[in-house]
Amino acid sequence: MAHLFRDLSLGHSKRESTPPPPPLQTKPPPMPTNKLTSPDLQSPLGQLASQLTDSDLRLTAYDVFLAVCRTSASKPLSTSASSISDSSSQNSPGQNHNHSPSSPALQRSLTSAAASKMKKALGLKSPGSKKSPGSAPSSGQGKSKRPTTVGELMRIQMRVPESVDARVRRALLRIGGGLVGRRIESVVLPLELLQQLKQSDFSDQQEYDAWQKRNLRVLEAGLLLHPRVPLDKSNNASQRLRQIIHAALDRPIETGKNNESMQVLRSAVMSLASRSDGSLSDSCHWADGIPLNLRLYEMLLEMCFDINDETSIVEEVDELMEQIKKTWVILGINQMLHNLCFAWVLFHHFVSTGQVEMDLLYAADGQLAEVAKDAKTTRDPEYSKILSSTLSSILGWAEKRLLAYHDTFDSGNVYTMQGIVSLGVSAAKILVEDVSTEYRRKRKEVDVARNRIDTYIRSSLRTAFAQRMEKADSSRRASKNQPNPLPVLAILAKDVGITELTPDAVQVLRAADKLEKDLVQIAVEDAVDSDDGGKAIIREMPPYEAETAIANLVKGWIKTRLDRLKEWVDRNLQQEVWNPQANQEGFALSAVETLRIIDETLDAFFQLPIPAHPALLPDVIVGLDKCLQYYVIKAKSGCASRNTYIPTMPALTRCEIGSKFQGVWKKKEKSQNTQKRNSQVATMNGDKSFGIPQLCVRINTLHHIRSEMDVLEKRIVTHLRNCESAHLEDFSNGLSKRFELTPAACVEGVQQLSEAVAYKIVFHDLSHVLWDGLYVGEPSSSRIDPLLQELEQNLLVISETVHDRVRTRIITDIMKASCDGFLLVLLAGGPSRAFSRQDSQIIEDDFKALKDLFWANGDGLPADLIDKFSATVRDFLPLFRTDTESLIERFKRMTLEAYGSSARSRLPLPPTSGQWNPTEPNTLLRVLCYRNDEAASRFLKKTYNLPKKLK
Repeated sequence: MAHLFRDLSLGHSKRESTPPPPPLQTKPPPMPTNKLTSPDLQSPLGQLASQLTDSDLRLTAYDVFLAVCRTSASKPLSTSASSISDSSSQNSPGQNHNHSPSSPALQRSLTSAAASKMKKALGLKSPGSKKSPGSAPSSGQGKSKRPTTVGELMRIQMRVPESVDARVRRALLRIGGGLVGRRIESVVLPLELLQQLKQSDFSDQQEYDAWQKRNLRVLEAGLLLHPRVPLDKSNNASQRLRQIIHAALDRPIETGKNNESMQVLRSAVMSLASRSDGSLSDSCHWADGIPLNLRLYEMLLEMCFDINDETSIVEEVDELMEQIKKTWVILGINQMLHNLCFAWVLFHHFVSTGQVEMDLLYAADGQLAEVAKDAKTTRDPEYSKILSSTLSSILGWAEKRLLAYHDTFDSGNVYTMQGIVSLGVSAAKILVEDVSTEYRRKRKEVDVARNRIDTYIRSSLRTAFAQRMEKADSSRRASKNQPNPLPVLAILAKDVGITELTPDAVQVLRAADKLEKDLVQIAVEDAVDSDDGGKAIIREMPPYEAETAIANLVKGWIKTRLDRLKEWVDRNLQQEVWNPQANQEGFALSAVETLRIIDETLDAFFQLPIPAHPALLPDVIVGLDKCLQYYVIKAKSGCASRNTYIPTMPALTRCEIGSKFQGVWKKKEKSQNTQKRNSQVATMNGDKSFGIPQLCVRINTLHHIRSEMDVLEKRIVTHLRNCESAHLEDFSNGLSKRFELTPAACVEGVQQLSEAVAYKIVFHDLSHVLWDGLYVGEPSSSRIDPLLQELEQNLLVISETVHDRVRTRIITDIMKASCDGFLLVLLAGGPSRAFSRQDSQIIEDDFKALKDLFWANGDGLPADLIDKFSATVRDFLPLFRTDTESLIERFKRMTLEAYGSSARSRLPLPPTSGQWNPTEPNTLLRVLCYRNDEAASRFLKKTYNLPKKLK
């Protein structure tokens, strides 16, 4: 039998072998103090008369667990460390390979791949991302691994250091040598541990003394204070053992040897432990007396809860529980006691972890169903006593909360009420139907659930009413000393907390108003025969004015809703990405949600059971209108405008007259340096939310909001028609039902965004083919075709993205921007551009191609729109065909007309107005500046001394 206790990880099997030094390790975290107690919840399983602490009980429970597990299969249970050693030893020559590492259930590696049957039966969810017991954050030494065996899991769960675990295993190995043909329950484990371990097995004297005292106190508790078989007062062995233990607690005995003191201790212990309890087994009774056995078993059941999250049970609970149940033979536990203890442990964990994990409460309630079945099949007085104590503790805790549930539950924890009621009723039913002797004797038919719930409701109502009346009386006494005392109904309404508008609150106020009128009527009828006809009574009853109170509550309700809506708009606009693929309609999801909330607010307003919907409706509409306007303003903010993208015009220069080849060379040089120089076009930052598709989504969104305004207004009218308190004049006054700010803001926003899109495309996105490419160098070699190709691609994107109702407007704005860009190139394109009279035909042909792009063979913009917005460019084209002398004469004449006689001696330089006009001096001057002609260059040199190049 010795092989049953052989610890392969140690490599020693002889009793006299010198134990190896304990491995280096990190001390596990200490067990929380008072783990098994709660401020208002004491354990009903009984209090020990000894001085054993929770830590002592936990270590003793682990000793029992380890002992029964090591003798329950053909191969010892080992930790992961011993498993590794096993593996290495099996690979070494000369080792015995008779035992398959996977044959016993205890030795198999833990896995959570399959859902726990026990957790499923209890209705407990399996946590998906919680840490495994024993796991910890990774460090520089490497990541912590999860336990791989039941033994290692239990050690970690019970916070037993590896050195203690190794020491107990060595002792059990030695004990195994003497268990030939006997089972572990036939020995007294603390006595055998004292026999096998000596001081040298411990790291220091203090640890050794604490270990010895713990085992002696366990013997005292199991054999003297709480024995399985009651002690006879004349029993000499009990008196002798008591003396030995008390003496050893004062002066430790020498353990680990077969000396006289150990022989005396063994004699006294075995004499008491071997007494028969009436069964035919040869078991020793040292840990199966109540309540010691229940407290030790409670310790073991507590270990089913994850040490990293005490609200959840470990995934390996099935395997763990299988091994825990093997301690029954030593602890004297049966299925009925197990069911009761487990129900208590589940319930206690729900309470001690903050009453937040409802699965634990439901699992405890489900376990009570098993307890109820057990209670009907046994009349064991000891079990009935424990059952009564446990159920009374659970019921007492539940009723402390349910008998005044108005004080216990609020919006933050009301979800727990149903589970607590169910648990309390379950406990009460077992107590009444299976524990109460009076019930069993009379066999009365009692509906326990109905009675308990009725009691909870009546008690809570009485308590709440008494509290309110006490406060009302206090307020009324204080009010009497004031010049204008408050009416009783006002005091009560204020006291019961009617500060927020709800349907229930409105019904209470309307009922209070009706009650007040009835009370006044009764008082008048009773005082009709008085001298003043009851006027004095009426004066002593100041009105509560419920309608005014309701109106104030409604206004507060409106303000709260509007404040929440504005906060929601802010939060969601910060997260909005204006994605064109967010939905088929191409507008922002935040707008959809905003309109939905507004719709819900209107529905909620008209569902309020108040009589003054029409009177308060304008407040609602004005508030919602401001919120929507706020959304529109925020949606278009930061999107720039047309002026953001128009480039700065360069200073005036005159043309450098050269050959055609010089012009070609200029263009080649220009194309090489285009990307090196800074563009003169104003640019925005790289925020993707301001790209062309995103700006189109913003436009769609504002258009959608504008179109939904009519829908909202029609819906309001429908609500009013269904409102009982509405009158004919409420429908005739249309202004009170209209949104005024939002539609105007949407129109303005669409206009701003449409222009921003148009000028961004032309002057920013296409600047490389317009400003940096068109007519640079030789006009015949740098015509408009590249611009038209890319412009057409952008028009396709616009057509696919924007709504049909705003598409024409945006494309019209793009055409206007294109014409402005075309003129800017001709009149302010910088010294890299020059035009001869022969180039006028190229310019006219290119402008026609530009118009044809927007005409699109009749599928594009209407012809009248194209003619309207291209008129300015059309009026300029003749200037480029006019000879230089005529242009100079016309410029002089226009300047003299503008400046009068002061311009005769020297022509002033006309300022740039920014408004191009064929009859305006600055416009004519610019045509001369870009005229590739010797006469124009001489005139500009002589008149204004203009340079040929920019400085």
